[in-house]
Amino acid sequence: MKKKRLLGTDLEISCLGLGTVKFGRNEQVKYPTAFDLPDDRQILKLLDSASESGINLLDTAPAYGTSEIRLGELLGSRRDDWAIVTKAGEEFIDGKSVFDFSGPAITRSVERTLTRLKTDRVEVVLLHSDGNDEDILRHSGAVEALQQLKSAGKIRAIGISTKTVSGGLLAVNQGLDAVMITYNPWHRDEEPVLDLAAEQGNCSVFMKKAFGSGWFGSSDEKDPVFTSLEFIFKHPGATSVITGTLNPKHLEENVAAMKRVFPDG
Repeated sequence: MKKKRLLGTDLEISCLGLGTVKFGRNEQVKYPTAFDLPDDRQILKLLDSASESGINLLDTAPAYGTSEIRLGELLGSRRDDWAIVTKAGEEFIDGKSVFDFSGPAITRSVERTLTRLKTDRVEVVLLHSDGNDEDILRHSGAVEALQQLKSAGKIRAIGISTKTVSGGLLAVNQGLDAVMITYNPWHRDEEPVLDLAAEQGNCSVFMKKAFGSGWFGSSDEKDPVFTSLEFIFKHPGATSVITGTLNPKHLEENVAAMKRVFPDG
């Protein structure tokens, strides 16, 4: 599995990451079909398959229901085998998202995440934007809280999962370590963020919705997974693609497509 450096650290992370929203939440999620939450055995099997294929990147969040808690219970002694990306600023409570980007709230969120994951640090924490990217970055106190937690050794890299092009550009210009954007062959609006990150060389870029959350942009596309991954990694600013699945076969297909994109990886 091809790996790239998580900028601002000495860590090498896989270019394909496993998203875990489906480990802990199946309410109000935008997937084509409904699904039941997996049992522990299913999660462990998926984690084993991912690890065996060279994936060492996991993506979770407080807004993903019980995902963090379940990872903390199931990773156990293998926790250090993984680089974990989590979020702060959004929670899913009683069927709806609740946002708080104040400094104290961000600090509490990260401390709770460490407890849930049963760890002393997390590799990446991204602000889980509600769409007001620029206001969050400039005025909420969230970035300052993350910087303090990073200085304390509780976070290796900080950033934001954005919803606007302007927010992504600001994150890179502010010198954040990482940004997560929506990018695929059918959604290229946020390409300027990748361009700037590649130009400045100081910000890792994670891709969400690389496969359109299962809704591909072209119904007649014969190989949409490979098409999307090949397109994304043609851009020098791309670091890792986060894909969430509970289906081991889909994971195998994603890994196989990555091997075609990086045959020497």
